Amino acid sequence: MRKRTLLLAATLTTGLLTALPGTAAAAPSGLASDFNGDGYRDVAFGAWNADVGSASGAGAVVVMYGSSSGISTARKTVITQNSAGVPGTAESSDRFGYSLAAGDLNGDKYADLVVGSQYEGVGTRKGIGSVLVVWGGTKGLTGASALPQPPAGQLTEWGGYSSGVATGDFDGDGRTDVTVTGQSHTHLYRGPFTRTGAPLSHHGIGELGSTYEVFAGDLTGDRAAERLYPFATDADLRGDIRYFRHDPTGHAEHPESDYAQVKLEKADGEAGAIGDINGDGHGDVVLGDHTDPERARPGGHKGGQITVWYGGSNGPDPAQTPTVIHQDTAGVPDVGEAADGFGTAVAVGDVNGDKYADVAVGTPGEDNGPAKDTGSVMILFGSASGLTGAGAKLYTQNTTGVPGSNETGDFFGQAVRLTDLDKDGRADLVVGTAYENEAGGVTVLRGATTGLTATGAKSFTAAGAGLKGNAALGWVISR
Repeated sequence: MRKRTLLLAATLTTGLLTALPGTAAAAPSGLASDFNGDGYRDVAFGAWNADVGSASGAGAVVVMYGSSSGISTARKTVITQNSAGVPGTAESSDRFGYSLAAGDLNGDKYADLVVGSQYEGVGTRKGIGSVLVVWGGTKGLTGASALPQPPAGQLTEWGGYSSGVATGDFDGDGRTDVTVTGQSHTHLYRGPFTRTGAPLSHHGIGELGSTYEVFAGDLTGDRAAERLYPFATDADLRGDIRYFRHDPTGHAEHPESDYAQVKLEKADGEAGAIGDINGDGHGDVVLGDHTDPERARPGGHKGGQITVWYGGSNGPDPAQTPTVIHQDTAGVPDVGEAADGFGTAVAVGDVNGDKYADVAVGTPGEDNGPAKDTGSVMILFGSASGLTGAGAKLYTQNTTGVPGSNETGDFFGQAVRLTDLDKDGRADLVVGTAYENEAGGVTVLRGATTGLTATGAKSFTAAGAGLKGNAALGWVISR
């Protein structure tokens, strides 16, 4: 699926356009995605191909703040590289906002936002990519600092460094770390960070090939997050999957050696998420393999599939037989068709409050009636026995109560996230519809004891968020 160009209103080219999120609590919450410290999780959306002034494809980020009623366009911040306090300048093809990740990087209990500019030029080198941090505080996200660039020789022009970013405490020291990956280079930044963007240390990771994606979470229960970088190789076009875990036997003088990697030989996929689906206290890996089987890429399932690799005290056992679910699995209310893209996006969270993590699966290429590529999202429920198709729920823009309607090329489900935005103990579903009205949009369904409810569902389009043109709003949702 090719990204499309978009246009950002000229009124957003300077400063931060902010509807103040209100007075923060006396003490910040410390939640990993609470940018203003008021105790409610917030969410950011990348409009990475936005035109900013005359700079086409410069990119923008829209931030929505949580509350007892969820999020709304009345409580937002729009950030570009022309915003006050943000380093750099909005330039054509920067793709600011191509990747997003939240976490408290400087230890002040306010979540910060890591933003990747996939093709940012540095000096005379074009398209190598860069990363910055927008800092959280009582007024939400304000000001930013660039993270150190890897050595010049490690990045190639148009290599797209910062295609993927993730945060987590990767070494178990209680500080949030950051990892960044692009086509030609993967980097690890260790916290804590100063407000100037300086990490405790940083270094490259040399064992990986060309990577565009990364996700992280605690698979072993040791409070040190594992990192996964899916990437295809000539020998494994469906994805080389391995996870990196902290190894305390590493040597302090060689920080790059204090981790070990474990390969999941039978695993495939490009998208991923981590959560405790069977309630055993260990994170489980959910992988989305959205491509159809073909001669060059054997395996998988028509229309796409997901697999679940269950964690343990030593992480997922590579010898286990994973749970495989696709649109033809018993109990799943759909059928696999070519190019559906089931598994293009996956997210993990407890939507019904039963203490088992559930899984949202985006299928942006799903056809609904005569309308092509309208998209859908499937909710699969976790349990003590793991994930099955039993009771699965399917949502489209024609589902009763869901705002909007199925239109050709909407790509509802291009991105998904499960997060509790209203602090009721149940995760809400956030769906990105990358090409809604040719500009993109976002839909939010609230969690409920029965799963999800369309009652009180919210949606907003690129225009409603203050963007204009083919914004592709909702292609990227912060983690």
